[in-house]
Amino acid sequence: MQQEKKFTPMSGWGPLVVVIGLLLGAIALFVTTMVNADYIHGLWVGCGVVGSAILLLAGVLGLCGFMAIAPNQARVLLLFGDYKGSVVQSGFFWVNPFFSKKKISLRIRNFETGSTTTPEKKDAAGQVVTQKSRTAGRPSKVNDRDGNPIEISAVVVWKVVDTAEAMFEVDDYEDFVAVQSEAALRNLASRHPYDSEDHEISLRGSTQEVSDQLQADIQERLGKAGVEVIESRISHLAYASEIAAAMLQRQQAQAVVAARTKIVEGAVGMVQMALDHLAKDNVIELDEERRAAMVSNLLVVLCSDKHTQPVINTGTLY
Repeated sequence: MQQEKKFTPMSGWGPLVVVIGLLLGAIALFVTTMVNADYIHGLWVGCGVVGSAILLLAGVLGLCGFMAIAPNQARVLLLFGDYKGSVVQSGFFWVNPFFSKKKISLRIRNFETGSTTTPEKKDAAGQVVTQKSRTAGRPSKVNDRDGNPIEISAVVVWKVVDTAEAMFEVDDYEDFVAVQSEAALRNLASRHPYDSEDHEISLRGSTQEVSDQLQADIQERLGKAGVEVIESRISHLAYASEIAAAMLQRQQAQAVVAARTKIVEGAVGMVQMALDHLAKDNVIELDEERRAAMVSNLLVVLCSDKHTQPVINTGTLY
């Protein structure tokens, strides 16, 4: 595995003066030689022309060694296929003109899973006809742990931390990040249920835990490409359209059952409290039949989903 090597280049201002001097010297030597061609020997004319050509070639070649690097940009330097190092500091520099300087960005980038990338297109002359573009992300359809079809997508924030690995270990590190993030998201969704009633991790109920797992899974896949995953978050999560209505009814039924359970628990506690107070304060002595009637009436009043209508009994049960 190719490891990144830091390369410290020479400042470009000194070589810039030298290159400008070479170019001006080449022009001056050629003009002087041509002006005085009638007064000097032909051999010296030839030497002047050759010398000006050499100076011009040296100046043009020196121009190929300059590079200006913006903040959070880097250059990977190659000499005839041999990796020499990476320049990660910003500024104006001069390096060996024969170095191949591959540009790579160190800026923080993000994308949404499910998007597709269209590569740039060039004509026969090498001119870029269509720029590289990326479509908006679309939710991916996948089955959760229980086999329910769901739609899920995530936003991944990442940056390059090792220029050598990003350049040499994978063919296209940007496409590698997109494909591996999509694969990690699908794998994560298949390991957990969409929703859970108990305390186990679910996609909907355990947002932070799921996001942490997704970040770790993506980082494990992208470590070999010199990429660091800064953050990953679920941006879209829903049941697939074919089962969304059925799942909504199930959730509503579960909510109703849970609410009724709480109501019954509270009603039983209130009835017990009322009977205890009546017995403690000796308000009334109730036999088993009257006690059962009072419990029944109180439970009906407390558990009913509608307002009860009071009935006044003017007679007696005995």
